[in-house]
Amino acid sequence: MHFKIEKKAFPLHSPFVITGYTFNDADAVWVTIEKNGHIGRGEANGIYYENETPESMAAQIEAVIHNRLTHEEVDELLPRGGARNALDCAFWDLHAKETGKNIWQLLDLTPKLLSTVATVSIDTPEAMAAKARNYEKYPNLKVKLSADQPIERLEAIRAARPDANLIVDVNQGWSFEELKEYTPHCKKLGLAMIEQPLERGKDDMLEGYKSDVPLGADESCLDSNEYEQNARRYDVINIKLDKCGGLTDALKIVKMAQRDNKGLMVGNMTGSSLGMAPSYVVGQFCQFVDIDGPLFLEQDIENALDYADGGIASLPTPALWG
Repeated sequence: MHFKIEKKAFPLHSPFVITGYTFNDADAVWVTIEKNGHIGRGEANGIYYENETPESMAAQIEAVIHNRLTHEEVDELLPRGGARNALDCAFWDLHAKETGKNIWQLLDLTPKLLSTVATVSIDTPEAMAAKARNYEKYPNLKVKLSADQPIERLEAIRAARPDANLIVDVNQGWSFEELKEYTPHCKKLGLAMIEQPLERGKDDMLEGYKSDVPLGADESCLDSNEYEQNARRYDVINIKLDKCGGLTDALKIVKMAQRDNKGLMVGNMTGSSLGMAPSYVVGQFCQFVDIDGPLFLEQDIENALDYADGGIASLPTPALWG
């Protein structure tokens, strides 16, 4: 068994702005595993707010790989995060290639096509409204907000797209008082969810709090070990493979959420179609789907997902992953 680790840079066609951060590139690490003529691949972008980089992820992977490494050992040797994600997804892909079964056959799933949100990053209210209009073929929009003019921005987008299903992502940008102040406006504007309004580690006041708009956990819930606490505070759990460390842990969260009748969302840290493909599996169980990362790239990879009207993403082909 042979491992290849590559660092990839995918330039974005325009800056992507969220609370406290601006992305210009989708830097990633790729893992390729070759075994007996079969090849499995995985991609990770890492957790930017935990300072993961392609260099740090590559170093983590290099420290644990050996020619007899098993899929089961990956979860034991690496912590949650991008490095484990890339390696875990590469093993899933390899397993599919070795068995001659696709990922749906391996998991005994009948896949459905997914409709992704299109994400509107932070800009002036007018510019965000224009972006929302440009996404007229997307019925579902995810709007990035901060504590600066959130309602003005939302009102501009709602006026531009009265037909759209809207969710907002605050990326830890509000205080609890701001959440309580803005929620009635969000309800009036017909929002389906407010994602990660409060700072990770400072959201314990949500336990027992009833919001008029469903609340979603993103940065607060990184992996399955953090699920139970967040299930008491949030209505929806956002699963990102880079956070939880791969498809294996993601499917653990799915089972826990199904047990509790908890809402689910699948998200991404940008990236190419190789990063979105295993997220497509998670999306089969989710009420909210955000796998629009490749839409921000100047150029996606070969055998990429195809994004059609309505945000419908094509099923990943085995040539891409799984």
